Amino acid sequence: MNDLVRDALNIPVAAASPALSISRVTLPAPGRGRALELRVTAPLAGEALPIILLSHGHGPSLYLSSKDGYAPLSTFWAEHGFAVIQPTHANSRAAGLGADAPGAPFFWRSRVEDMRLILDNLPDVEAQARFLTGRLDASRVAVAGHSLGGQTAGILVGAGLTDTADPAVQRVRLPDARIKAGVLLAAPGNGGESLSAHARANYTTLNPDFTTMTTRTLVVAGDADDNPHLTVRGADWHLDPFRHGPGSDALLVLKGGRHGLGGIAGHDAKETDDEDPERLAVTQRMTWAYLRSALYDGDDSWAKACAALAEHAGRHARVESRVSG
Repeated sequence: MNDLVRDALNIPVAAASPALSISRVTLPAPGRGRALELRVTAPLAGEALPIILLSHGHGPSLYLSSKDGYAPLSTFWAEHGFAVIQPTHANSRAAGLGADAPGAPFFWRSRVEDMRLILDNLPDVEAQARFLTGRLDASRVAVAGHSLGGQTAGILVGAGLTDTADPAVQRVRLPDARIKAGVLLAAPGNGGESLSAHARANYTTLNPDFTTMTTRTLVVAGDADDNPHLTVRGADWHLDPFRHGPGSDALLVLKGGRHGLGGIAGHDAKETDDEDPERLAVTQRMTWAYLRSALYDGDDSWAKACAALAEHAGRHARVESRVSG
């Protein structure tokens, strides 16, 4: 029970159970520049655990943009039945690569390859996090990502990408069929004229093509998430993956939410520009419910969560849904 949260507690989730976090799990990655470091957080009990790959953002903190951030999400999801695997991408200040490394500053391709490497080596992950041996369900994999991690997740569920500074990178697509669902949290929107002059000149890979994003996806955005250094369109920019992605069948808009979505990157952290326990709890519970229903045919967690949100917590968020396809 959390005394700071009232309304969101009415959104139903599975009963919480103890979870264990293991760090660091390391996967060899020849050609990457350094091995890939992971954190794995999962329930102590239970079999056939569904998997969430969680991609961190590109924030100002030293450690939250790494395997050591996003505990408000990873712990919640794990306590409610998911195995969460968090890589430390090459853009991380804590254990990434330097600003002069190929692909800097965002390392968009390397980030996608990190996620593929994890899926290619799940037995090795289990061997290092031995309490998980034989307990992962590789047929039920989801990807979630915040901010720049939302771009990574979007690519894995089918979005294309163009680098306006590289003629060889034009509408490149790198979807992974092993991933059955996605959650994009405060992800970048369309490129081109939607970008600020600074972003067009300096962040040339912020040019997605959501029209090919066909895997079932929940888009989460804050209606006060205005990033003028990136876009001229205000908070509306972050709704583009829902508007233009054929597989994006649900949108969760957090009222008053900014880029931190209530505090998903870390408790009491400078990454969080809108720390709010109710908003965070809505994000936790609604994303959990969506992924349960997306990964398990016939599961009604999402329908129940949407009904409860509307009845008890509508002042914190709203949902839009559509039939995908």
